[in-house]
Amino acid sequence: MELRALQYFVTVAEELHFGRAAQRLSIVQSAVSQQIARLERDLGVRLLDRTSRRVRLTPAGARVLAAARETLAAAARVRVVAGEPATRLRIGVASCANSRLDRAVGRMRDHERPAEPELVDLPVTARLDAVRDGELDLALVRGAVTSTAVRVVRAWSEPLHAVLSREHPAVGKAAVSLRDLDLHGLRLFARDSDPPLHDAILAALPMAPSRPPVGNMVNVVFEVGRDPNGWTLMPAEQLAGASSERVCHLPLVPSMTVGGHIVTSLVTPETCAASYAAAFAD
Repeated sequence: MELRALQYFVTVAEELHFGRAAQRLSIVQSAVSQQIARLERDLGVRLLDRTSRRVRLTPAGARVLAAARETLAAAARVRVVAGEPATRLRIGVASCANSRLDRAVGRMRDHERPAEPELVDLPVTARLDAVRDGELDLALVRGAVTSTAVRVVRAWSEPLHAVLSREHPAVGKAAVSLRDLDLHGLRLFARDSDPPLHDAILAALPMAPSRPPVGNMVNVVFEVGRDPNGWTLMPAEQLAGASSERVCHLPLVPSMTVGGHIVTSLVTPETCAASYAAAFAD
């Protein structure tokens, strides 16, 4: 039994589709089918029920899936213990840098096993796909991630701030309550531009926005600046160091927070995932 066969099986089990699994593995579909068939012969059990319309795990396949993930994680731990160089750590981020990211990069470079982070700017959905497919070692995401194809570890919490037009009546206050803000002036970015953060902000609101979403966060800030009653919510660290003649931002009372998460592959050793989270923690 080869580790490669286990990796192929885990990928097919996550996708429940041989074609998509082959794409993730960057190999031809026939090679995936051959490895799965060989694994089933070696184990003497059928792992997958396949028809022309669907693929699903057998009861034995579900048991083997859990053991296969543990085996792949153990193999990764062996490589770490053996001192396999980890000179490059590919981190998926949003386009804006902040002090937390700078601090974490410094911690990783000063660690007992130093890593040289390489920052990769990708939209959230592409970040998660890249981690799942092994193209990134980890990704940073604000808001909850519900995918079962990756490991998610909460690493920090940061406050949400209200971003207001500079003509907004609340400008000049030390802080602002959602009760002071006209819901009709709320602008929210489209969910597909950042699903976890969109859902986190929506959950913080007392009721659903009355206006349709407007593209990405850049579009939202532009729209807020045009409306004397315009406002939106954004993570405070995303706003740090930003300045604009058209908008400003204020803390909320009572305060509201959004969680920051480290996302890694399911085969990343838990000790590695924990060290990544510690690097980004407060």
